[in-house]
Amino acid sequence: PYGLDKLYGEHLGSLWDSLYSQQIVALRYFNVFGPRQDPTSPYSGVISIFVNRLLEKKAPTIFGDGEQTRDFVFVKDVVDANVSAMFAPYRGFRAFNVGAGCQTSLNQLLNQLQELAGTSMTPVYEKAREGDIRHSVADISRIQQELGYAPSRTLGEGLRLLLDSVR
Repeated sequence: PYGLDKLYGEHLGSLWDSLYSQQIVALRYFNVFGPRQDPTSPYSGVISIFVNRLLEKKAPTIFGDGEQTRDFVFVKDVVDANVSAMFAPYRGFRAFNVGAGCQTSLNQLLNQLQELAGTSMTPVYEKAREGDIRHSVADISRIQQELGYAPSRTLGEGLRLLLDSVR
């Protein structure tokens, strides 16, 4: 239902353009993270949950084997994509993926976070959640070509900024 609702929104944008010749843009955000993300929110991403657990000195939980991958994008890059899309000189409907364009496994993510946080905890592995996507990575070639978008922070730099903000 979540993905279908997003696709429906894009179809409405395309329809609106065809009926009224409007400039319409849809931005498809991948796994956004950054300072001030609430780890207790039901919409919170895995990064803020992992950070919260590590700082509480509690083992993080990984559903599945941890080799599932995600494309993590720093919040400043999402802001840059929004501003670029807002002022882009194009006509018609456009849909753009907003991500870093690279994939990271949850095991790699946790290792990198632990290295930055100076912790060493063995995660608790639980049964994979039904319906979870195994691999997800944004193809950002269109937004790069049409809007000049380029991620400004590596995952490590973004994680460091996030950790600094919560300490």
